[in-house]
Amino acid sequence: MDLGLKDKVAIVGGASMGIGYGIARTLALEGAHVVITARREAGLAKAAATLKAAVEKAGSKARVVPIAADCRRAEDCARVVEQTMAEFAGIDVLVNNDGAPPLGALISFDDTAWAKAVEQNLMYVVRMTRAVVPHMQARGGGGILNITAISAIQPIAGFGLSVATWSGVIGYAKTLSIEVAKDNINVNTICPGYIETQRLEKVFAADGGDPQVMRRKLEAEIPMGRIGSVDDIASMVALLVSPRGRYTTGTAIQVDGGLLRGVR
Repeated sequence: MDLGLKDKVAIVGGASMGIGYGIARTLALEGAHVVITARREAGLAKAAATLKAAVEKAGSKARVVPIAADCRRAEDCARVVEQTMAEFAGIDVLVNNDGAPPLGALISFDDTAWAKAVEQNLMYVVRMTRAVVPHMQARGGGGILNITAISAIQPIAGFGLSVATWSGVIGYAKTLSIEVAKDNINVNTICPGYIETQRLEKVFAADGGDPQVMRRKLEAEIPMGRIGSVDDIASMVALLVSPRGRYTTGTAIQVDGGLLRGVR
């Protein structure tokens, strides 16, 4: 299926590795020009080189532009959008994705930790979205997609900073989806379950036990019996931000192999 992403312009956050990189790769192989961002310049440059090689091998003419930026800084968010507009004169897709705050008991975090979590998870989404929406309106539409986690809709002890701030993202995205629907812009949130990333490795090691024992325990919780792959997330993202996914908006979709037990 042609998703209609050829020559679209996408900004993908946290794209030096993991889910962000996988999303950028999928969009680029669909023909979209991709601006990838991350805090660490060396890792971002390596990811850009690998991604460019994959694009060339696939025969795609998609361009890959790395922009080192710290999503927690307002000026960096503004700079990413400004440089994207200078490079491509338009923006069609925004994927808000980054790492996550530290794990730990909620009462153990002071105001500084909470402020950092809000800047990283919530204000990043607010700032990037606010900056790109006018450009999407000028293009006649667009797709905005936020990456959170299954814990945002099924809280897990120790993940409180993420749960609280990503719940705010889901509420923000739902409200925004109503306000920009008339502009042919859809806004959705994906809540990944257990996905093979470095973040998951931290979860495996969180209690100091055997990581393989933890892996088997998590796999047993998932009806599909396996940890998800980055491609499982990237494929859903590509559909939702494409013209073919435009009628789906205001959703918070779990991609989790059936892990979420609630009916909603």
